[in-house]
Amino acid sequence: MAEHSGSEATEEPTARKLRNARDDGQVARSVELPAAAVTIGAILVLYMVGSTLVSRIANLFAQGFRFDRKTLDNPDLLATTFAHQIGESFLLIVPVMLVTAVVAVLASGATGGYLFSIKSVMPKFSKLSPMSGFGRMFGSRAAVELLKSVLKFTLVASVLWLLVTRQIDALMQLGQMGLEPALAAAGAMIGESALWLSLSLLVIALIDAPYQRYSFIKRMRMTKQEIKDEMKDMEGRPEVKAQIRQRQREMANARMIQKVKDADVVITNPEHFAVALSYDPTGDGAPLLLAKGSDHMAARIREEAQKNGVEIFAAAPLARALYYSTKLDHPVPEALYLAVAQVIAYVFSLADVRPGVTPMAKPQPKVPKSMQFDVDGKLVST
Repeated sequence: MAEHSGSEATEEPTARKLRNARDDGQVARSVELPAAAVTIGAILVLYMVGSTLVSRIANLFAQGFRFDRKTLDNPDLLATTFAHQIGESFLLIVPVMLVTAVVAVLASGATGGYLFSIKSVMPKFSKLSPMSGFGRMFGSRAAVELLKSVLKFTLVASVLWLLVTRQIDALMQLGQMGLEPALAAAGAMIGESALWLSLSLLVIALIDAPYQRYSFIKRMRMTKQEIKDEMKDMEGRPEVKAQIRQRQREMANARMIQKVKDADVVITNPEHFAVALSYDPTGDGAPLLLAKGSDHMAARIREEAQKNGVEIFAAAPLARALYYSTKLDHPVPEALYLAVAQVIAYVFSLADVRPGVTPMAKPQPKVPKSMQFDVDGKLVST
């Protein structure tokens, strides 16, 4: 953050600032959300398959105290038997481990997305500074983390106290029950209590995740001077300037193509050039050039004219003269009045053609020598 500006960081961070921060490994992260998700995921799996899992573990435990005659006569087989039981026990908890691993990966990217940055794992000698260490220990973030820890402990302790108070009678009755019913009842109470405790962690995570996002955006805020400097830096880059100019051309061409539907005639080369003219017979002004283009743009103008029923008139010298001598949204030059008037009169006459009326002959407008251009825009008369 630029300290020399003397102003506070009050502006929202730009996309470039956030992108650079992400490249440096700085994103909004909530430690509470993955922890709560992993805890809830593991407890739910244990809650669903806990009885089967405990039963199979109990069987394995019982088998560990049973040995056949062959094993007793050959003590070397004890290690193999022990390793086999450990392997089977490990396979029993693999589903729980897989579920928690998947949940941990999904929850880790829930706030800041998935990111691996070399810069974030590189050693930073600034962290060795005692002053910066004291700043981290006694700063606002440390105070927030301390408050969050106190609230977390208070919430979990309150939920645990409510659970114990609610189940105190059932706990007292466990001593009067048989072994298997007592174990089943104790397992049910432990599972239910663990689920409620994990849900209390979820409440903390749902509060912490938005706060971490807010805190991160607040840290990334910029001063007005930083935004101005960034804009100058971006606009000064050649590739950015080229992209801006390209986008401006595309927008200008799109607006120009939209005007073709309002034209009265499109005069073409017939392939390389096309100009769209509009004339208001009730006014006293000259025809206006609404659109012009060469090659690909000329083809787009012709397509738009055909789509909207605008008459297309092939006159190569006149099309080139209008293309090179007239700007967009400007009237045609006085030297081309006669040629353009012949074309517009012909186009207007087509709209008045009726049965029994001889249509106007198609004109061949002549362009003055002073307005005759070749395909490269050079005057032919020179």
